[in-house]
Amino acid sequence: MNSVAAIDPNITMRELLEQFPGAQRAMFRKYHIGGCSSCGFSPDETLAGVCARNENLDVNEMIEHIIESDAADRAMQIEPQELSVLLAGDQKLNLLDVRTREEFEAVKLPGAQLFTQELMQAVVSSWPREQLLVIYDHEGTRSMDAAAYFQGHGFTNVKSLRGGIDAWSAEVDPSLPRYHLEHA
Repeated sequence: MNSVAAIDPNITMRELLEQFPGAQRAMFRKYHIGGCSSCGFSPDETLAGVCARNENLDVNEMIEHIIESDAADRAMQIEPQELSVLLAGDQKLNLLDVRTREEFEAVKLPGAQLFTQELMQAVVSSWPREQLLVIYDHEGTRSMDAAAYFQGHGFTNVKSLRGGIDAWSAEVDPSLPRYHLEHA
């Protein structure tokens, strides 16, 4: 599918993040690049430029890491239709909503629990680590971070709903209202 040649070192960071939405998470996890203002990058900066100013990192190694991380991200996702089938059947699963309380109260998936600090303590301390845990947010971005967090805490069957509740509304249940968040 993808190969190291699939990403040109002169691609802008904006274009890279459009093609590989998890690239920033992957770069931060391995190289501590892109997670905060001191290690950030400009959208118009090239990948080669980011590597050069970060201790001359090997750009091909970075590309390989981004592609491998993208494959791992895809493996961690569940399609809205697939989740719909599981929810309609007798599959035992836990469904966590990592959006704000206001978003949760406005629209949610059946059986979902709002992720709070208190619930996080219960999940980590007592939920079965092998049982399917599906996490969703608005568009499927924050839920990927949450899924990675739970994998790091020993959960072996964690999925992030691809596209979040927005994709669910578009692909599974059009009766659920869709909404747009303004980003500051």
